[in-house]
Amino acid sequence: SGVCLASNGHHVTCVDTNNSIVKKLNLAIPTIYEKGLDKLLKLVIKSGKFVVSSDLEKSLLNSSIAIIAVGTPSQNGKINLNDVLKASKQIGKFIKFNNQFISIIVKSTVIPGTTDNIILKEIEKHSGKKLGQFGLGMNPEFLREGNAINDFMFPDRIVLGYEDKKTLSYLKKLYAYTNVDKIKVNTRTAELIKYSNNILLATQISTINEIANLAFKVKKINIKEVIKGIHLDKRWNPIINKKRANPDILKYLIPGCGFGGSCFSKDLQAIKSQGKKYGLPMKIMNAILEVNYNQPLQTVKILESEVGKLSDNSILLLGLSFKPDTDDVRNSPSLKITDALLKKGAKIYAHDPIAIKNFKSFFGKKSKKISFVKNWKDVVKKVKIIIIISPWNEYFSLSKMKISNKVIFDVRCAFSKEKFRNVNYLTI
Repeated sequence: SGVCLASNGHHVTCVDTNNSIVKKLNLAIPTIYEKGLDKLLKLVIKSGKFVVSSDLEKSLLNSSIAIIAVGTPSQNGKINLNDVLKASKQIGKFIKFNNQFISIIVKSTVIPGTTDNIILKEIEKHSGKKLGQFGLGMNPEFLREGNAINDFMFPDRIVLGYEDKKTLSYLKKLYAYTNVDKIKVNTRTAELIKYSNNILLATQISTINEIANLAFKVKKINIKEVIKGIHLDKRWNPIINKKRANPDILKYLIPGCGFGGSCFSKDLQAIKSQGKKYGLPMKIMNAILEVNYNQPLQTVKILESEVGKLSDNSILLLGLSFKPDTDDVRNSPSLKITDALLKKGAKIYAHDPIAIKNFKSFFGKKSKKISFVKNWKDVVKKVKIIIIISPWNEYFSLSKMKISNKVIFDVRCAFSKEKFRNVNYLTI
């Protein structure tokens, strides 16, 4: 977000407490993988519009806006606001001794009522000032990992949550580079828009997975034809100028091994907990989470039904990140699938273009039981089973390789059965 704002003409200082991150970013070395980030980072560093610092107080001097974009992890199903409150406290202390007007904008995902209640009280407590002497807003992000820069530069909408008019004017200037629809609402509404968006997408994923699981049990059902029939409903896929629109929403109506990443599970847990606090059972949230929790294990069940015992079988896992074009493995289905296969006694080889390091970190000591490979094509001949978990582009060359007498399990329905001959092709 900081790099993209700088590329649109703003002067941006990113603050982090990790000196290693600060040093690398100032040298134009990205500390996360995001398509196109390396080139854009170099450009904004060179232009002088983007710098990174570990000194928050110095960075706040002459700033109009302070954006809080720290993590809000899930802790026992509830949102952990420790880092948000720490940032709010530090900004509040700065405001206490400075008369400049600063709008504090929350970009971190927080449950409705957090910004205008908890964060506002924290800033007022440590600044000794009231809202109006500083600004307050909420500007949720809708960036997909692997496509974040494009999403930022060409958004489908921007939510401008505000508690004072000056903050709204600042937010308008911040996003003046685009004429996209801008929704101007109070901060609580902005907070719920973010959660609702993710919850509805997660609902579609878990629902279609449950339907696919039923098809597997009933037998003799072509789930891909079922999906095609759904996708051709004009309410999902309207016909415009005699052509199908094929909107991105259809990607969330394809069976798979469940959703991963840092957002969906965390957001569902947070809203579920908030609902419980207000006496609401949140039955749908519980159902979505339950289906998704078990979905990676459906891979193992289907595999066992096809090949029998998995002990001593050699298996190649392709794609360890929770989706292609990212190195993020948080809540990735690959973690559960790998763990289940190891417990069954399978011999596992694994490949991912960039996520192996993060996978090892999350999987821990059990990683020693896995053979991580640099060239997955060299391993294809050695194994009996190939499971495609995250369909990176390079894996699509698999259909062009001469392969026979193997099981290929496409858990994301990314390929088509017709592409493979002389193999047992499986999907969810």
